Amino acid sequence: MMAGGMPTEKLQDFKGSTKRLLKMLKPQRMLVALVTLLGIASVTLSVIGPKLLGHATDIIFDGIVGKGLPAGVSKAEIIARLRAEGQTNRADMLASMDVIPGQGIDFTRLQHVLLWVLVIYLFAWVFGVFQGRLTATVVQRVVFRLRNQVEEKLSRLPLSYFDQQPRGEVLSRATNDTDNIAQTLQQTFSQLVTSLLTIIGVLVVMFWISPLLALIALVTVPVSVWLTTAIGKRSQPQFVAQWATTGKLNGHIEEMFTGHSLVKVFGRQNEAAETFRTHNDRLYASSFRAQFISGLIQPAMMFISNVNYVLVAVVGGLRVASGSLSLGDVQAFIQYSRQFSQPLTQVASMANLVQSGVASAERVFALLDAPEQSAEPETSPVTGPVRGRVAFEDVSFRYAPEKPLIDNLSLAVEPGQTVAIVGPTGAGKTTLVNLLMRFYDVTSGRITLDGVDIATMPREELREHMGMVLQDTWLFGGTIYDNIAYGADHPTPESVAAAAEAAHVDRFVRSLPDGMDTVIDDEGSNVSAGEKQLITIARAFLAKPSILILDEATSSVDTRTEVLIQRAMNTLRAGRTSFVIAHRLSTIRDADVILVMESGAIVEQGTHDDLIAANGAYARLYSAQFAQAAVDMD
Repeated sequence: MMAGGMPTEKLQDFKGSTKRLLKMLKPQRMLVALVTLLGIASVTLSVIGPKLLGHATDIIFDGIVGKGLPAGVSKAEIIARLRAEGQTNRADMLASMDVIPGQGIDFTRLQHVLLWVLVIYLFAWVFGVFQGRLTATVVQRVVFRLRNQVEEKLSRLPLSYFDQQPRGEVLSRATNDTDNIAQTLQQTFSQLVTSLLTIIGVLVVMFWISPLLALIALVTVPVSVWLTTAIGKRSQPQFVAQWATTGKLNGHIEEMFTGHSLVKVFGRQNEAAETFRTHNDRLYASSFRAQFISGLIQPAMMFISNVNYVLVAVVGGLRVASGSLSLGDVQAFIQYSRQFSQPLTQVASMANLVQSGVASAERVFALLDAPEQSAEPETSPVTGPVRGRVAFEDVSFRYAPEKPLIDNLSLAVEPGQTVAIVGPTGAGKTTLVNLLMRFYDVTSGRITLDGVDIATMPREELREHMGMVLQDTWLFGGTIYDNIAYGADHPTPESVAAAAEAAHVDRFVRSLPDGMDTVIDDEGSNVSAGEKQLITIARAFLAKPSILILDEATSSVDTRTEVLIQRAMNTLRAGRTSFVIAHRLSTIRDADVILVMESGAIVEQGTHDDLIAANGAYARLYSAQFAQAAVDMD
């Protein structure tokens, strides 16, 4: 149980992770360019709209003012009269307007302007829809490639990586973090492009209408940038902690669900629940802090936007009164100030999404950058059938550099021999098999198969010649037939039935309503431990390997079934090299060679009778572990 305290993780390289995430868009650069062009078109039309609406406002306002002026008098005469009366401001405002004394609103002209506005906004919407559609395509393709890279990476990682990482943590990076990246890209990519283009486009038009008002609007930008940066620095560590804690929590849940029977047997539900609460509380705290701190950005930006709105409205009103600007231009500018503030607020509010996505990206990139197992050779040196001669030549291995496990081990196993490996826990028995399967590579020395160094063989080809049955059975969700058929590429019903019969699976299958079509779950909870072991043994029968590896393979079956399996295995082992790791006497008494390992070294080897007669390490193990088993068997 992972009940220990979780250190706060920090984002190691925000800029580097962001650049690397953006580089993943490179294969889609044509679509990205098209998204940008559609964004430019949509933003350009959206920016033109307020200007035209301002012109419509001017037409209405000019009509209302013109209707109130006496007909038959020119505009110039009215302005001159106002100036003579000392009404200079009113005269300046009237001079900037396009009015005809005595004439009301020009509805034909107004209709044309509004029709153009409708067409412009309609095309802006169409371009926006296409932009969104292409954005979804780009994002999903990027995430599709990322998922493929993660899946391929997982297949290239050495077994040591999974030994050091909780399964839930690995699954969280491959699923939760990847999904979070997809969500971040989907919600920010198109919006970010549109917002930046809107800021540029609106800023250009604002300076065109009134440089003074544009400068007033820009006064708030440095404040917005400073505020966003300050809040972002405080929220980023919380997002990193949030996703790190999510991985810890998933690891705990996966561990407790997998071992739920054991948890109940030992009455550890309260401890498991307490550990869950601890991780859940940490996730709640980090998520709350991340969302709360980053959530401060939007209201702060709205406040700054409202201050900007007030400044623009006040100054703009004074400019209209002085005749420097028309009412329509001020109305358009107020709309532009909103359009200018809105994307700034959106960009700022997207900071929490970006921070969360980059935090997840760094976790996924850490997985992708993890050291891989040694490269596979391009060609195989094995040309003919495999006989099964295995030799360990001065093999040394250690999991940690400072802790030696196996030193200068040499062993030769002839084809067809059955080799039993015994010894105390931690002696290196399973490690020896892991080296043979190339789950780990030797530190020094070499292992050969028919005289060929297995390091020069592709791992997949090497393992094609081997069949392995472990003490810990592994079944997947499916039928019994499917689980047995997993041992061969193109099995036939006859071969699966023969393997089931050889492993005595057919004995308990006959009692099941659906027989071989009985569906079992991925934990195999609806079959007994012994039955699961029989299914895995049948799977090895079907594979017909040249080398058979049994790691406590009969530990979960009863004595009578074990005797039947041993008889079947004697047939299976004929002409095949077999390595048997076992403690039960019945499994190893008839072995051709028994290896006794202690501290990573072979201290004795020989037949059962020879080793008993030698009265050495094997005799002591036999006396301590096997004597009672022999009495039971006799």
